[in-house]
Amino acid sequence: MTDMTFENSTYSKTYNFYKLEMPFGNFFFCDKFIISEINAEVHFDWNKIELVLKEAIKFYGLNAKLGYISNRVNSYSVDPQDWAKIAIQSNMMAGSSIVYYNYMMYLNATLEKRFSVVKMHPCLSLDEAIEWISNLDELN
Repeated sequence: MTDMTFENSTYSKTYNFYKLEMPFGNFFFCDKFIISEINAEVHFDWNKIELVLKEAIKFYGLNAKLGYISNRVNSYSVDPQDWAKIAIQSNMMAGSSIVYYNYMMYLNATLEKRFSVVKMHPCLSLDEAIEWISNLDELN
């Protein structure tokens, strides 16, 4: 298993996307999903999530249905309960996938799945995550 950023993948050449650069990470807005790559050692808390959510609403509109891929190329922390707030405040997220590259990330993904109120799928690669998100019934 190798770490692969979205921009170094073949998908960045085949998908139309908008890159949102934030001080705490990069977000790639594709047609039906967002890919996040959070910087190392960041605590991705509700304040940061809210900033990204506001930009997503500006880009996609308030009534958009999207998938979310957390491409964990770096080690960072997140409070899984913060993701439940998104579902409560917005009906935007149809499903989420976490790409993990080591066992510790896998344990975090398993914990986050327990708190998720939307479909969540841990993946071993960005390819697997994009395929899973692309095939969600809610997005087709």
